[in-house]
Amino acid sequence: MYAPPLPPQLSDSNRRIIEADAPSLRAYQVWKGNNRFCFGGRVIFGPDARSLFLTISLILVPVILFCAFVSQRLIREFHHHWGSVIVAICVIFAAYIIFLILLTSGRDPGIIPRNRHPPDPEDETEGSTLSADWPSSLGGAPSLPPTKDVRINGVTVKVKYCQTCMLYRPPRCSHCSICNNCVERFDHHCPWVGQCIGKRNYRFFFMFISSTTLLCLYVFAFCVVNLTKIMGAYDCGFWTALIKSPVSGFLILYTFIAAWFVGGLTGFHLYLIITNQTTYENFRYRYDRKMNPFNRGCLGNMMELFCSKIPPSKNNFRAKVKVDPSEGYNGLVSYGHAMSPELPKTSLDLEMGKRQAVAAEDLEDIQSQIESVGRLERCGTQPPHMNWDPKEQWEITPDMRMLAAEFGMQFGTSPSGIQKINGVR
Repeated sequence: MYAPPLPPQLSDSNRRIIEADAPSLRAYQVWKGNNRFCFGGRVIFGPDARSLFLTISLILVPVILFCAFVSQRLIREFHHHWGSVIVAICVIFAAYIIFLILLTSGRDPGIIPRNRHPPDPEDETEGSTLSADWPSSLGGAPSLPPTKDVRINGVTVKVKYCQTCMLYRPPRCSHCSICNNCVERFDHHCPWVGQCIGKRNYRFFFMFISSTTLLCLYVFAFCVVNLTKIMGAYDCGFWTALIKSPVSGFLILYTFIAAWFVGGLTGFHLYLIITNQTTYENFRYRYDRKMNPFNRGCLGNMMELFCSKIPPSKNNFRAKVKVDPSEGYNGLVSYGHAMSPELPKTSLDLEMGKRQAVAAEDLEDIQSQIESVGRLERCGTQPPHMNWDPKEQWEITPDMRMLAAEFGMQFGTSPSGIQKINGVR
């Protein structure tokens, strides 16, 4: 049975030319996570960042209603411009909350850069233990143990190996399936802000939910005050006052429900801060009947969250990177197929000055392809059980014909080989 020859390999000179011609891209343009970037990689969002519009609307709409309909009577009833101060505080409070939600959603939550290759097994510590349920057929690093023991404050903590990021996750790190990133001190993925909550934005997340709770209570209280003023001015009951100011009634109901939701969330996270836990750890009962090695006491835990310096991001999303030719080259010079989309076509547009650097061995590669095509055409044989078309498999791209013609002029090659190239269709 006739077996078609393997595609020729790139020579070192051609590989250097392709690498030199590869355009410099920013790191965020080749990012493998599901994040969305804005302003040239300066702002990073999660894949569900559209939920921000809903969250911001749920905050701004009641504030606008409060300022447009409720504040008029408050300004008249309170003397010495206290009514205007009440409205101004509400507006400033709302702007502060919007700033916090954007700060929470638009920054790196603590993403750990993934490795391009799995770590070497010999580089791992001696305390690594191989789990019995570790499948031997996993690609990437079948010899690596699934967990590794790390000592923290005298307590042994197991860290897991991430097959996607090809690294051992640091303690308290977890892989977010929505963003497709390993996040340091992963708390949870919040759909309301469209971002993971981790080490670098948890402080702002807690400030956001606690400030929202206070804003709800603020609007609720002054809507009740407004209805009380109406009842005193018109000497009427509560329901009559609601008819005269239905927006106040709507805001009372709205802020009451919202305060229970965000207030309960604030209380739960306050408990997590005091005990130095994450939502992920709490839901998995990580420290039930076990000592929490990260607990520094109530005051120490509060100081760690609010007074410690936020670590810088481990990612430079605006850094210039080059596409590795070895990753995107498979199929780049495939017979009868288009070039791989991972490398742009401009990477093969060889300039005249760079073509001089191509060694004579590249001409031999092209000539060997031409001769093999000629032998196939003269032989006319093909496998009996394969529907194989040599013309489709051995179609020479225009770049190869141009390169062969140029080699023919520079190295004195007979034009018969070039005619063979043009003859193959």
